Amino acid sequence: MNFPLSINLQSRRDLLKTAGGGFGSIALNAMLQQELGAAQIPPNSVTQIAHHPPRAKRVVQLFMAGAASHLDLFDYKPALIKHHGEKSDFGEHVEAFQNGLGPWMKPVWDFQPYGACGKMISEPVAPLGSVIDEISFVHNVTGKSGVHSQATYLQATGFNRPGFPGMGCWISYGLGNLSDELPTFVVLPDHRGFASNGPKNWSSAFLPAQHQGTIIRPGTSDPITHLRPSGKTNFATSMADADGQAVLARLNREHARERPGDSRLEARIKSYEMAARMQLSAPEALDLSKEPAFIKKMYGLAEPGTQWPKTINAPEEADYFGRKCLTARRLLERGVRFVQIWSGNDNGFPRRNWDSHEDIERDHGPLANGMAIGTSALITDLKQRGMLDDTIILWTTEFGRMPSTQGSKGRDHNPFVFTNWLAGGGIKGGLVHGESDEWGYKPLDRRNPTEVYDIHATIMHLLGLDHEKLTFRKDSIDRRLTDVHGHVIKELLA
Repeated sequence: MNFPLSINLQSRRDLLKTAGGGFGSIALNAMLQQELGAAQIPPNSVTQIAHHPPRAKRVVQLFMAGAASHLDLFDYKPALIKHHGEKSDFGEHVEAFQNGLGPWMKPVWDFQPYGACGKMISEPVAPLGSVIDEISFVHNVTGKSGVHSQATYLQATGFNRPGFPGMGCWISYGLGNLSDELPTFVVLPDHRGFASNGPKNWSSAFLPAQHQGTIIRPGTSDPITHLRPSGKTNFATSMADADGQAVLARLNREHARERPGDSRLEARIKSYEMAARMQLSAPEALDLSKEPAFIKKMYGLAEPGTQWPKTINAPEEADYFGRKCLTARRLLERGVRFVQIWSGNDNGFPRRNWDSHEDIERDHGPLANGMAIGTSALITDLKQRGMLDDTIILWTTEFGRMPSTQGSKGRDHNPFVFTNWLAGGGIKGGLVHGESDEWGYKPLDRRNPTEVYDIHATIMHLLGLDHEKLTFRKDSIDRRLTDVHGHVIKELLA
């Protein structure tokens, strides 16, 4: 701004004091130190809780929107092959989401064993075979709803209804940032649109607003919306910017005085400050052109004028998902703590999501192959850079699909059992924890299923957080990511 430093500092001090203490005071202190040329406060100085020594410090969540079929990708069921086409008999009344209680249906693709662990996976996800010994599968995960929006909320926020923070928001709140130059929690949505619930999946809800996810769209002309002035305008000059900031500072002070304790203004101020820093740091982080050709090829990105490798059955999907995975790696190594990658959107035909009511092969094939190529490369790349040991990768979806047919080629929703898998960051690789029954309909041991709360509790434990202690007081209730449930799955820990 074009006025004396003392006036500038005083206005910020007044503004942040009026908006409240806590994070505002820390932010003010950091700004004063930086502007006066003193030593910068360590990036992790906003850490609130450290319950025990962490095994990991970063997370990548891979979310397959629409409900990926465990039976056709990861959970091999010989009984479905043996009894394919026979009338399905679940031994109990089944409330199907639509009309998917036709005959038993074998997996669409053949399965083969991979790695020293001998894990059986299907053809489209075969690229994961090269890293299968790094992965632990959980085949007895259960949900609470067969409705996409509710089930997606549960996986993303720990609750099956709106109004609760995403997992990345909780981790941002509990651990703070690793870098002052990039957001703590970044979301890479499907390029075709949002999944069920859209941005509510990564909303901060009742947590301070600064912890919400920041959307980045790799490979687009404007990956971070409104980060830079539009090229169509000629009035966005440095002088106009300084004048605008002065007016905003005055308006913000007035606004804050009238709304004590409201974190939204403080979060907006922080977002502007972060945007200013990101104008310098984000373009470099998102510039994939500097990556070696062999790295881009590993992720499924073909150089212009070259042919796609024969192992890639769906080059467009490989490029879409691989580009997000490579971007995620670049963000992680530059200090982003939580990256959420989405595959699949909430609409469109032919389907480009995982909600395969009509045709599993048509819908799952390209998505699964692209996902497996990008994910395999991400695991390999993190490992060769020494980052896999402290980076957790979680693969999830809102629920599974039924072992019986819907029509002749599709499968209906199955909230009763499905698959998650984890790798890196203190996870024991090459393991299967929990089994589904012979049909892949429900957990084999129905008394001891794995719930999403257990997955969340385990991830938080590896990050050094006790899921029962990381709470936020809301409406006279100490809210937490795992509600009143969850336990650490100790069998998964290395």
